[in-house]
Amino acid sequence: MSGWSETWTWIDGTWHQGNPPIMGPRSHAAWLGSSVFDGARAFEGVMPDLDLHCQRVNDSALALGMNPTMSVGEMIDLTKDGAAKFNSDQQIYIKPMYWAEADGPGVIAADPDSTRFCMCLFDAPMAPKDTAMSITLSPFRRPTMESMPVNAKAGCLYPNNARAMMEAKKRGFDNAVVRDMLGNVAELTSANIFMAKDGQVHTPAPNGTFLNGITRQRVIQLLKSAGYDVFERTLGYDEFLEADEIFSTGNYNKVTPVKRIEERDIQPGPIAARARDLYWDFSHA
Repeated sequence: MSGWSETWTWIDGTWHQGNPPIMGPRSHAAWLGSSVFDGARAFEGVMPDLDLHCQRVNDSALALGMNPTMSVGEMIDLTKDGAAKFNSDQQIYIKPMYWAEADGPGVIAADPDSTRFCMCLFDAPMAPKDTAMSITLSPFRRPTMESMPVNAKAGCLYPNNARAMMEAKKRGFDNAVVRDMLGNVAELTSANIFMAKDGQVHTPAPNGTFLNGITRQRVIQLLKSAGYDVFERTLGYDEFLEADEIFSTGNYNKVTPVKRIEERDIQPGPIAARARDLYWDFSHA
């Protein structure tokens, strides 16, 4: 398939350029969804929190019953080796992956000893600094631990996010707010969500229905250190409709403000701008 951005993938001891065929129709992951991944970034000569992302992919593998085969240090070394294949001004997405190759007992379960690993790096420019998005409420909701492996960054979770995103785009919005099964705000389809009101910052408390993002945790820490009151708590959608500011955090674009929620225009504000500046300063320290 043509159209891939510049990509380098390491598997079984060798780097391959492009999108190498690494999974067959009998692969358990292709058939039954046993794949996990993580996403980190390399940009402007830095790779913030790379160790945490590498640790999380190992934790995700364990959560899906696979045996991780790479240490955090080995993944970091691989990432540095792969990043050197790109130009210094490129913004790279770093994607370590595990998947199960073979069936375990009873076919449905994966064989943990068949776990495979690859490290995929590809050119993925971040959105410009002045980018802002529009959001709406999704009719779809996040699963719970009883129904899906929400304690992992698992590929099988993303079709639900994708249908929420597609439904929102059909209605003219960039992204969607997804609630948990109790009707409380959980996240956006592709990032964690924050709001500000009267100078205070609020974000949904991790309740086991959405990924407690590494960038999310970092931004909370940075805002608190800068003197902001940050509250992790149960939030209803009505509170976002009345917010002074809304912004997201995530690995792909780090910090992105919201410019419209439903039909209400909302100007990107100073707290979102400060959060982004704090994250850039942290990354380059």
